[in-house]
Amino acid sequence: DFIPNVLQEAIDTSLYDEVMPIAGPEGIKWARELARKEGIFTGISGGATFAVARQVAEKAPAGAVILCMLPDTGERYMSTPLFDGIEAEMDADETALSRSTPGCQFPAA
Repeated sequence: DFIPNVLQEAIDTSLYDEVMPIAGPEGIKWARELARKEGIFTGISGGATFAVARQVAEKAPAGAVILCMLPDTGERYMSTPLFDGIEAEMDADETALSRSTPGCQFPAA
């Protein structure tokens, strides 16, 4: 699995409480779910970050506040397995969701 330099530096200097590795397929799964259900366009590391946040939430006390920052965008993954099988055109539900946020629409090419 890929470890970015910033993470390697944190590991080397012990700037963490716990390392919770997430396998690539799990990161892909949650990146897809975030896109499909929440409209959040993140990449594989964002999906992995969310997977860890879910694990933390399962162990957290009731009422705990958990911040999950998604560190990337899905744009650079458009031609990778992350987006295999996802249609380029929106269905009726996706179109309705898009129309509900007029300030975030881009004109059709």
